[in-house]
Amino acid sequence: MKDSQTYLKGKSIFTVSLLVIGITILTVYLTGENYNRTVTSNLYLSLSIIGMALFLFMTYGLYRGVGLTDDFPTFKKFQTSDILAQSTDIPNIPNVEVGDGIGGFIMSVLLWIAMTVLIFVLLIVLETVFWLSIFVILTMLYWVFFRALKLVFATSYKTKGDIGISAIYSFAYTALYLGWIFGIVYLNEIWG
Repeated sequence: MKDSQTYLKGKSIFTVSLLVIGITILTVYLTGENYNRTVTSNLYLSLSIIGMALFLFMTYGLYRGVGLTDDFPTFKKFQTSDILAQSTDIPNIPNVEVGDGIGGFIMSVLLWIAMTVLIFVLLIVLETVFWLSIFVILTMLYWVFFRALKLVFATSYKTKGDIGISAIYSFAYTALYLGWIFGIVYLNEIWG
């Protein structure tokens, strides 16, 4: 009887990735609370934790012969060009002059209330843009994680059941995915 291939869902991998990042942040914070480490030392520690988790996850997945399925929704009807084309028009703000006396006082209070409501609405719009930006960033991160791991697990048919080959492939991909970041931090430390 032939073993069927195990498939992981993309959302599950992304959730695990976010958990690893959260645990890394918490670990670096808690271990650095009593020590006065530099930013580069914290980066090395963070990258080491992420690298170890990535190495172990990929080794296990390659050893078990795991495949990936993309279950993230697609947004094909979303068109950014229409939004960006309309966002360049800046409306003219009228100049309102109020006179002195009771009429000017009442008009100033009404304008003050109107500006308060306008600022409140603009803050709501700003919050919406902020959450949309977070959504776009998370979508991009998901795509990067998913595509990178899909590339790794495409070779799982070669490594299934062989822990040595799985570890070698996993080490090579971990070095490839995180080595350039270590290099940038190291060069920044030397030249900085």
